[in-house]
Amino acid sequence: MSKTASGPKALGTADILRVMQLLPHRYPFLLVDRMYDMDGDQSCVGVKNVTMNEPFFQGHFPQFPVMPGVLIIEGLAQTAGALCVSNVGEDYKAELVYFMGIDNAKFRKPVVPGDQLHYHVEKIRNRGRVWRFRGVAKVNGAVVAEADISAMLADTADAKAFASQHG
Repeated sequence: MSKTASGPKALGTADILRVMQLLPHRYPFLLVDRMYDMDGDQSCVGVKNVTMNEPFFQGHFPQFPVMPGVLIIEGLAQTAGALCVSNVGEDYKAELVYFMGIDNAKFRKPVVPGDQLHYHVEKIRNRGRVWRFRGVAKVNGAVVAEADISAMLADTADAKAFASQHG
């Protein structure tokens, strides 16, 4: 628990229903099951329970199922995006959270069915609707992947303008 001048600071949590309110992603691409230790827009930990019935295990690799590293990074980005949205106000409806960039990605250990991923994200900075986070994914306390990620919140008008410029 963080400390404030007046004592311990309560850290937030988000169950799957709250995560689904914060993010537009849905199965099979929603890669965060819950979040805890939410400290404003500064940091939090997302959780993904990795199970054998994940659709990507059918082809990556059936004889030795390994979660694709790019999906671990996506889980970090989703956790960061949900943290951002959770702090922009009750009136904001998450229409789109764009994953804008990835730097310094490293993959340390494979993630397999039965593992529980913990996505640790910490804000580096934000400007307007754009945030930059340091993300570290862990299983049983051991680092399995890490990256610096950027995300942008966008509403429908932004998305339509983007699509018309890049369509």
